[in-house]
Amino acid sequence: MRIITSIILLFIIFSSTIFAKDSIESQADRLHQYAGLWVSSEHANTDKVAAFPAIKMNNISTMNRQSMQVEVLQYKNGKYTSLLTELIGYDAKSDKIIALGQNQEGEVFKGIGHFSSDTKWRMKDVDMLGDFYLEVEFNFQTPTNVLLEGFDALGKSLWKTRYIKANPKDKNIGIQLVSVHQEMLKDPKGTLKELGRMGYSYVETFVYDDGTFYGMSPTEFRNLVEANGMQFLGSMTFHDLPAIDDWESALMWWSNTIDDHVEAGVKYLTTSNNQLKSVKSKEELKRYSDYYNAIGKLCSEKGITFAFHNHADEFNSVEGIQIYDYFLQNTNPKYVYFQADIYWMEMGGVKPVDYFKKYPNRFISWHIKDYKELGASGKIDWMELFHHQDFDVPKYMVAEVEDYSYPPMYSVQLAWEYLYYTILD
Repeated sequence: MRIITSIILLFIIFSSTIFAKDSIESQADRLHQYAGLWVSSEHANTDKVAAFPAIKMNNISTMNRQSMQVEVLQYKNGKYTSLLTELIGYDAKSDKIIALGQNQEGEVFKGIGHFSSDTKWRMKDVDMLGDFYLEVEFNFQTPTNVLLEGFDALGKSLWKTRYIKANPKDKNIGIQLVSVHQEMLKDPKGTLKELGRMGYSYVETFVYDDGTFYGMSPTEFRNLVEANGMQFLGSMTFHDLPAIDDWESALMWWSNTIDDHVEAGVKYLTTSNNQLKSVKSKEELKRYSDYYNAIGKLCSEKGITFAFHNHADEFNSVEGIQIYDYFLQNTNPKYVYFQADIYWMEMGGVKPVDYFKKYPNRFISWHIKDYKELGASGKIDWMELFHHQDFDVPKYMVAEVEDYSYPPMYSVQLAWEYLYYTILD
């Protein structure tokens, strides 16, 4: 049974990443990488940031990601004052990036440029008399790390500044790491650094393997997450329903697993079920409910909350009752909570709102996932869900991207932005 589940999970991971694009194709989308709150590093050759960075830059995306308003602030005499303001936009007619800005001296300048690749952007600025002002090259070394270099009219380098993205974490948005699964396998340290800078507050893992997370011990992984300004709060973990004579062995596995998660500082543990299509009777559903009750009791005794995560099969019926309803009605509310995957509820043909109204105290978490990047499909009414008068948004909001229009790291940044600026604003 474990082999079957492993194959299914591998298929989910493979199918959700194989169609992700490797590049950012349009000039407008490339420009959008510059959106967000940025701070200057201590000097151009490091990404280390001082307690009071010399420069702060807030780039607010507008016009459906076609342009942004830029304000650059300088730290001087104990406070930040305006150094530069700018409007930068993508011009659809010329396929160029156009800018209009003003500096502290009141001089207005305009610029024109373009991206020569996903990560390289060059702008040539002139003043309003048409005289050369500055040429600036932008090099996005990662999605949250950009090196700027200024040149005079002869191409001589005048200065270099490195900006590091430092989006706020005040709205407590989490990220399910399956969204960047391949990136985590290749470079967990670098990927977590990017996610922390993007503004994510905590992570939920998808990979737990006999006491390790991405090859690290529970304490090592927790420390790495926290070093990047986030918390390790949630984990999806899987162990199939055991045979009757293997029940105690399965619960021992869960007991050891829970101990590892306690060591890691995890607050909630979830599991899901990919075997429900084979269920034919309420008796089988009762065995699953008993199993989840037993796991939930173990979690509760060790200070962790246990929750069941749905896909679409839970909304099939067995002997006249919907599987999800059976689990809600036949698991102990003291021990078993639920993590609602909004996308899979929609795919299952039900309205999430109906469940949250009927069972307001059973859901501790939402997986906030769309048909594409969050908000892109227009098929899910996120505003209704997040601002409904009959129930509260759960404690743990976890963004997840399963289908991509862009490289995964770009897509998860869009997910955070959609939640932070559009839904939770």
